[in-house]
Amino acid sequence: MANTLHGKDFLKEIDFTPAQWEYLIALTRELKMARQAGIEEQRLRGKNIALLFEKTSTRTRCAFEVAAHNQGAHTTVLTADASQFGHKESTADSARVLAGMFDGIEFRGTRQSTVETLAEHSKVPVWNGLTDDWHPTQSLCDMFTMSEASEMPGSEISFAYLGDARFNMGNSLLVGGALAGADVRVISPAELLPDPTVIAHAQRIAAETGAKLTLTEDLAAVEGCDFLHTDIWVSMGEPDEIWAERISLLKPYQVNAGLMRATGKSNVKFMHCLPSFHNRETAIGEKIFQKFGLGELEVTDEVFESEASIVFTQAENRMHSIKSILVATLA
Repeated sequence: MANTLHGKDFLKEIDFTPAQWEYLIALTRELKMARQAGIEEQRLRGKNIALLFEKTSTRTRCAFEVAAHNQGAHTTVLTADASQFGHKESTADSARVLAGMFDGIEFRGTRQSTVETLAEHSKVPVWNGLTDDWHPTQSLCDMFTMSEASEMPGSEISFAYLGDARFNMGNSLLVGGALAGADVRVISPAELLPDPTVIAHAQRIAAETGAKLTLTEDLAAVEGCDFLHTDIWVSMGEPDEIWAERISLLKPYQVNAGLMRATGKSNVKFMHCLPSFHNRETAIGEKIFQKFGLGELEVTDEVFESEASIVFTQAENRMHSIKSILVATLA
């Protein structure tokens, strides 16, 4: 399949055609196999990439840096406390400054409007490493990971996302799954489902790809799923009353052994974009336990540490999928 992505921004899934999405998944597989075989070709030698981090990061930062370096490119990391970005310099001005020095710009932060403004004022590709609304590098990784783990094309995969679906992971998995032609179930309290405009975009794409989309509160919808996804329920800094409300709403949607069995699939897999509150071994996990008496939130430790969990393969695949985005847009 010909690459039609050269020079294109990577901001959100709805900007792409199903064919482009399929191309990126196939390219991820090709690049991962080449890396594992020790025959990777460096296609980005001489390229310079700026990585802007308004939010802290582990997987996204490491994946971009390693992917770029493997391909022969150089990276410069700019964090919120170590640059003028958003403080003394506007987003539009920063975009024009950086585009004069770099071949591509990654942004990870809060507002989707920020990454869109970067792209509008930049003459080089801009990539969304995460905003509150979209997480396209993660959904590409997840579609590849499910295809790799099941040895099935996206059109034959059934998966569910459980939890708060109003934000980046709910939006991105719904639309990313629609692009792949998958059977996508978003299972969430009604007030935590994706925005109707996002659902409408996904339905439009599904009409083209044959994807099946289900949005429901009913946990019975996990039946027949090959994969169960979830994400964290709360973030540090939110008011305590929001934490209590969120936990009360989402506690029935915890991924546990019973829910895994309810799929009816003996080989069902568990996925999570990480980090996860599956035990008390983090400062946040312990704080939640002290406040609410819960040692596990969105997933039990039993499931997280089980053979069904492929979360660390998924985490590694962030590097391979991000590498495909860099190669497709820059090489």
